[in-house]
Amino acid sequence: MAEEKPPNGFVRFLRKVYKPLGFQKGYNALLWLIFGGGFFGFILARLQYLSVGGKFKEGSSPGEWYYLRGGHERVGITLHLVTIIPLGFLLVFQFIPWIRYNALLFHRINGYIIILLLLVSNVGALMIARHSFNGEFETQVWIGLLAIMTTGSVILAYVNIKRLQIDQHRAWMLRTWFYAGCIVTLRIIMITGALVITKTGGFYQAMPCGKISFILRDDPERFRNTYPNCFATNGTLDGWVVAKGLFADDASQIGASFGITFGGAGWLALAIHAIGVEIYLHLTPREANRLRNVSYQRQMEAGFTYPGSSGITSDRWGDADKWKPTSQKEAAHEEKTTTLQTSA
Repeated sequence: MAEEKPPNGFVRFLRKVYKPLGFQKGYNALLWLIFGGGFFGFILARLQYLSVGGKFKEGSSPGEWYYLRGGHERVGITLHLVTIIPLGFLLVFQFIPWIRYNALLFHRINGYIIILLLLVSNVGALMIARHSFNGEFETQVWIGLLAIMTTGSVILAYVNIKRLQIDQHRAWMLRTWFYAGCIVTLRIIMITGALVITKTGGFYQAMPCGKISFILRDDPERFRNTYPNCFATNGTLDGWVVAKGLFADDASQIGASFGITFGGAGWLALAIHAIGVEIYLHLTPREANRLRNVSYQRQMEAGFTYPGSSGITSDRWGDADKWKPTSQKEAAHEEKTTTLQTSA
């Protein structure tokens, strides 16, 4: 059947742009452009942070370098940055269909590299969690949960692809990177939150005098006038005082405003991304079923015992009804279609 004529010239132009990349549906190309492009732009903006003791030191949130300048936390932030930044650059290519169909070896090797980089970056993130954005409890729990979710998801994706369960590999890989992508949304929410609490007022954060002194090291007079308790006998609680959360001209108060909003922003961003990816997966059941039929054919050829369900599937490991292929003939056709999609 001939392809339906596009309704206008703009659509025809868009198809000329995204079809050479292997996308067969415009919404997939649009989602790749929005989320992949957004993540890629975020990574490019932080490429300079590979200079941990230079650009990152200068550009990090006020007070972050106080803890990250030495010890295991310096190792942690270095591990995190030198892995997550290259990961973000390589990740964009994993979701280009043309590469998956025409450069499979690159797709596989790139995938292994990305998985390794993700695991190492998670280790680095956990090493700095104790004091990240002042180390509030909800922040530490969020960092730990994000590490668990991304690590668990990428392991499930790896196990499924080794079992040729392509549909589940797709689902778990999408979950992995949607979870990880919440770090971009987090920044938007955090800065917005800092502006909101500045407007409303009444938000404070406990900070150690040593950290405040480090932040205001170039303005000791402001430090003495704003935080006199740091200089008074018995004026602090274990060396800690209260800083007001204000997105203003005082670097210590800017740091406090980010510390106050970072944890909540992380939880909200993770919830948005976790819900969003499930909505997308539930809206694309035909693609999942197509890939499962392809999985069935490949698992049959590989001699697996449970073709169509050799990976981690709900009918084999849960109480779902046993899955049945549309037909072996149609499954073979789907495999051929997948292989030749972009060659026409």
